[in-house]
Amino acid sequence: MSWISKSYMGRRGVAGGEAGKTHSLTEKKQGTYNYVYGPYAKPVLKINPGDVVVAETRDAFNGAIKTVKDLPSKTLNFPYVNPQNGPIFVKGAEKGDVLAVHIHAIEPRGPQPVGTTALIPEFGGLVGTSTTAMLNKPLPEVVKKMNVTTKGVVFNKRITLPYEPFIGTLGVSPEIEAVLSLQPDYWGGNMDLPDVAPGAIIYFPVQLAGAYLYLGDCHARQGDGELCGVAVEIPATATIQVDLIKSWAIPGVRLETESMIMSVGSARPMEDAARIAYRDLVRWMVSDYGYDEVEAYFLATQAGRVRVGNMVDPKYTLGASILKEYLV
Repeated sequence: MSWISKSYMGRRGVAGGEAGKTHSLTEKKQGTYNYVYGPYAKPVLKINPGDVVVAETRDAFNGAIKTVKDLPSKTLNFPYVNPQNGPIFVKGAEKGDVLAVHIHAIEPRGPQPVGTTALIPEFGGLVGTSTTAMLNKPLPEVVKKMNVTTKGVVFNKRITLPYEPFIGTLGVSPEIEAVLSLQPDYWGGNMDLPDVAPGAIIYFPVQLAGAYLYLGDCHARQGDGELCGVAVEIPATATIQVDLIKSWAIPGVRLETESMIMSVGSARPMEDAARIAYRDLVRWMVSDYGYDEVEAYFLATQAGRVRVGNMVDPKYTLGASILKEYLV
């Protein structure tokens, strides 16, 4: 029996974790991609809880960087980066519910070299930026292209890195705001968290009727922190299964795999993102696993783990997790 049947989605989902109808969200069907998360775009798809969506996502540069000569400052039209599929309307979703997204697969698509990373002026974890203004001159602007298949990421002639894909930007619409797709927060968004990967279930607090699910910015792989600000960006075919949990109040994004649970926090400074994540993890242990707050605090101190998603976006994202074996 799959662990999915014992997951929150399997136990509490409207569809009980069972897959329903499969929908194809091609580039043609998507039409115009979105650069904000918000309630004002017309849904491109309406689905039932349990349905599966196979979406053709574009890379973070909307395919504009085709060669190493296509420098971001000359090629991109900021802030029109990080294009998103959606919104997807989920029937029955209401404010106060939780949307469950089970990631089945992420496969690269398009002509090789399909992977792109870059150094962009005033963007990254080790350079001066518009929010951490420095007198130092920006680093040289560089584009690196890589062949990417499910067998690996060809970093250079000596190194082929494992293909470890995830969805960089995934979430639901805020209730009234329209927020840039580069921004992460309680709705999800541009978390750049490598755990948002095939096999995981991600839970989002629904803010409005239909939830309005968005996804995009798939990565072939990324180290913790997304240090230079750009992972191995790829256009992809992402397959997700969407379920709905009624009347489950969660303050922000949560994630579950077969072996662990994780709470996600997004904020600046980074320690506030860690505090948001760990606070929710402790409270989750109290509400669902029978711990009192002090004991949960002790256990998180001794057995908790922190994953750095990004340390470059308008808000940083961290995930605080604990193994399920300690929650029995």
